[in-house]
Amino acid sequence: MTTNGNLPAATTSFSGQSSIAFGSFGRMFKASPLSIILIVILTALVFPPLYMLIQTSVLEVRPDLSLGDFTLEYYHRLVTNPRLFEVVTNSVIFGILSTALALIVGSLVAWVVERTDAPCKFLIYLTSIVALGTPGILKVSAWLFLFGRSGPFNEAYRNLTGMRGNLINVNSMTGMVLIESIIWLPMVFLLMSATFRAANAEMEEAARMSGASVPTTVWRISLKLAMPAVLALAMFIFIRTLEAFEVPALVGMPGKVDVLTTEIYRSMHDLPPQTGYASAFSVILLLALSVLLVCYSRISRNAEKYASITGKGYRPRPFQLGRYRWAGALMNIAVFLIVLVLPLVGILWVALSPFPQPIRISGMSRLTMDNFAHIVNSAYYSKLVVNTLLVAAGTATVAMTFSLAAGWLAARRKAGGQIIDQLMTIPLVFPGLVLGVAMLQIGLRSPVPIYGTLWLIGLAFLIRYIPYGMRYSFTGVLQIHPELEQAAGAAGANTFETLRKIVFPLLLPALTSGWIFIFLLCAKEMSLPLLLAGPNSQTIPVAMFNLWTNGQAGEVAALGLLWALALTIVAIVFKKLANRGAADTFGH
Repeated sequence: MTTNGNLPAATTSFSGQSSIAFGSFGRMFKASPLSIILIVILTALVFPPLYMLIQTSVLEVRPDLSLGDFTLEYYHRLVTNPRLFEVVTNSVIFGILSTALALIVGSLVAWVVERTDAPCKFLIYLTSIVALGTPGILKVSAWLFLFGRSGPFNEAYRNLTGMRGNLINVNSMTGMVLIESIIWLPMVFLLMSATFRAANAEMEEAARMSGASVPTTVWRISLKLAMPAVLALAMFIFIRTLEAFEVPALVGMPGKVDVLTTEIYRSMHDLPPQTGYASAFSVILLLALSVLLVCYSRISRNAEKYASITGKGYRPRPFQLGRYRWAGALMNIAVFLIVLVLPLVGILWVALSPFPQPIRISGMSRLTMDNFAHIVNSAYYSKLVVNTLLVAAGTATVAMTFSLAAGWLAARRKAGGQIIDQLMTIPLVFPGLVLGVAMLQIGLRSPVPIYGTLWLIGLAFLIRYIPYGMRYSFTGVLQIHPELEQAAGAAGANTFETLRKIVFPLLLPALTSGWIFIFLLCAKEMSLPLLLAGPNSQTIPVAMFNLWTNGQAGEVAALGLLWALALTIVAIVFKKLANRGAADTFGH
């Protein structure tokens, strides 16, 4: 059991090679034309955003957005900003509490599902799959309604107590933490389930035979063995919550609870835009996240000493809960209801309601399909669908094309392969909003008119998600024995023929999975297109954000439900195609 096997492949790569091996530069002189071309392209993709951020943060930005003399004014304003301490404190509190709550509940659910004989496990798998295909803004909208003044929780509280106040003030730090941790719960389950699934049961059985209770066994054996995975995952979620934008923007900003990402967003939307100040803020956030990612890589690196699977006596069998079985079933049902059913019912009610109304039997007579009909018949939303599909499919295709060659060069340790791997990993340090600030400035200063177009959004998506494609292709190549490529080389095939006729067909299932993953991420991404989209290049998540801020909750719900359904269908179709391709290639 190792931590690297439990966390997202895109993040584990950072841990494996956190520093550039300088010897690789010497091997560059022997690199093939393919390696050199990739290094040049990746360098041109990765470094300009970083350079642009640093440059804009230390040079005067004039009202016409041209650059002036060197200045540290933006950093001085940042340090002397009386709100800085409050914003940083809010970010840290939000990150720590959201991480702790999601990790505790998600790990417990993963242990119950993977390591015990508790019933109703399929409900958790169903919850996780549906949650992955649902846009984040739709989940946030659902919980804003459920925890809102007219939501069922606060209304039940008022009816039971006779008081006029609310049980939960959703536009607060408490509301932000609750919603963010619920959103992260399916992902924590999926990541921790791999750890517990691979755990050797012999130690737990030995503890039980020695008289240890179920809670004692879980605390002193199961969790101790999973501790590297828990710590690495905690660091990973904490980093992602610091980068989070949907929950802070939709939940925190109306309640004046600002964090680092919302402060950057406000700076870019001031009149005139505070570009230099936002860049200085972004550079500081980038440095902080880089330090945290290095810590994360060091935690992951030492995970192998906790391995419990050996070549002898490994038997993955469930832990017998005995009289506590009902408690495990109750937990599975509760998570299914809270994470999947409640938000789905809430958002469906909002979509069917002609105006905001609490969930009551008397309100059912007013339900209508008008919001759905408006979305389906609107040419405006049809254009948004086309925009989103174009940019998501285009990005996924280009990213996986690069990843095919890059993953093969890196996995086969070709000359220049390690440098390519490092270049493909660097974008992981960019939070979405920070990358958006950098790409906005690139778009404004580019000699090619790409500002406000789908091209700029696609370029930003490519930089942000190319590390994920790299991990899919890299691990896929490792599973292919090099003898096949050696045989092709002996038969006279060159590098491109080997890639096209040998590597590509065998790697197709992994490439398809990576394509689906990047496509879904792009189709749900909100923070990047929110800064980069022009009037004719808006995407579905941007439209949902604008509708929500304009108070059109019904249209947001209807649009989100239809979009989530469409993404789920796309994912299922491509998954079936991938399975058929794997069957044709491997014969099973």
